Amino acid sequence: MPVHDWTRVMAGTFHAFHNAWITHLQEALNSGGLPEGYYALGEQLSGDIGPDVLTLQAGLSEAPASELPPLPASDDQGMIAVAKHPPKVSLAQEATRDAAFYIAKRRTLVIYHSTGDRIVALVEIVSPGNKHSRHTIDAFLTKSMSTLDAGYHLLVIDLFPPARHDPNGIHGLIWEHLNDEVWQQPPDRPLGLAAYCAKIPVVAYVEPTAVGIPLTPMPLFLTPTHYINVPLEETYMLAWRGMPERWRHVVEPPI
Repeated sequence: MPVHDWTRVMAGTFHAFHNAWITHLQEALNSGGLPEGYYALGEQLSGDIGPDVLTLQAGLSEAPASELPPLPASDDQGMIAVAKHPPKVSLAQEATRDAAFYIAKRRTLVIYHSTGDRIVALVEIVSPGNKHSRHTIDAFLTKSMSTLDAGYHLLVIDLFPPARHDPNGIHGLIWEHLNDEVWQQPPDRPLGLAAYCAKIPVVAYVEPTAVGIPLTPMPLFLTPTHYINVPLEETYMLAWRGMPERWRHVVEPPI
């Protein structure tokens, strides 16, 4: 199913779709999409990501996070080795320098490993509110930066075209902070999917897209060397089926 034009509806309509999509992504990942030992939860994270994560680890594990064993990273765990099978996206970019990371607030899909219930990755679906003002763009950006700085892998799904405060899309903002380099969003594909592997330096796997184009599976890294493919198209379709018919006709791309 091709991506729809969500700029045609009010923010609350997309918010309803966003919540349904998060739910179906969670279901898909927890019913076989993730390898053994990992699980996904749709959550509202608030405040400083550091204390949130430290509280989670300290509260759900008898050992401090620093004493937990390393996560498994082998092909037989159901993950894909990037060295053998690089993600099938249009562009792979490697940052050349570290960035300064700060604090923000976002709702997200969180991927955990059951060893200490530690966070390993996050999935962010950009909403109209994220692009509403300089303040909300900065909040999204700084949360993304603090996520990567904490060592959590990140997948960002941006189905809204560049606006005043993100002239090259959300990935353009993130990449500029990671690499001090301007990334030009292709004019014929103004929407963007971007997966970030939180190793040093960060590597970004980018798939520009547009209204009317089906979503491609995107990599979600669980370790610095291994990832899974997230079924964006299938879960998008499931969320779409639950949308009121009144709004379906509004957002469907012209034929």
